[in-house]
Amino acid sequence: MTAARCPICRKPAEAAFTPFCSQRCADVDLGRWFNERYAIPVEDDEEEEAPEPRRPLLDDA
Repeated sequence: MTAARCPICRKPAEAAFTPFCSQRCADVDLGRWFNERYAIPVEDDEEEEAPEPRRPLLDDA
């Protein structure tokens, strides 16, 4: 049985930071989520309706 590897640097994972090897690799992964480098695909069942266009405000002056 092989030891779990850190998904960022491939070093052996540490129990304190599972599944990562360190806080640094955990932070790198979190940063990738924040920067939208990772994404979860979503399928919409219904088509989204376009919002109604805004009417311009009339100036009575």
